[in-house]
Amino acid sequence: MILPIYAYGQPVLKKMGADIAPDYPELKELIENMWETMYNAEGVGLAAPQIGRSIRLFVVDTIQIMEKGKESEGIKQAFINAYKVEEAGELWTYEEGCLSIPEVRGDVDRLPQLRLRYLDENFTEQEKVFSGINARVIQHEYDHIDGVLFIDHLKPIKKRMVRRKLDNIKKGKASVEYKMKFAVGR
Repeated sequence: MILPIYAYGQPVLKKMGADIAPDYPELKELIENMWETMYNAEGVGLAAPQIGRSIRLFVVDTIQIMEKGKESEGIKQAFINAYKVEEAGELWTYEEGCLSIPEVRGDVDRLPQLRLRYLDENFTEQEKVFSGINARVIQHEYDHIDGVLFIDHLKPIKKRMVRRKLDNIKKGKASVEYKMKFAVGR
């Protein structure tokens, strides 16, 4: 089932997500719905707060954005109760966008390597190192479960430049090709 994506201005996007247990209600169905919602919106990641759930769950599929012949370097997986262990490398600037903040993009500096501890869909504990675009997409989605948005990382001048667009999104004035739940009705 395709779920509405919560737009900038929704309080759930600024909340710290809670850990979940294996008996979380209908978890398997929730993850399947997140995949379907993400692909419908042409995203590469989706975090539970973006569908109105303040929990530590996100899905990532970077296989679809890898260069032809390098698809095997991408990842497709769900992350439950993820926590950063370590980030390393030299800051790397890359233009990011977000399904919850349509029509806004901006350069974000992130470290290119991430060690993450998380549970997989079987609630088996994992600890892995991710790098490059895989790390970046995970860091972006991880920020969501901590109540942080990519715009929080923008330089002050860029934040001022996008303020009007952000205000419009808060007011429900954004055009998207997927279901969205705005903080204010249209």
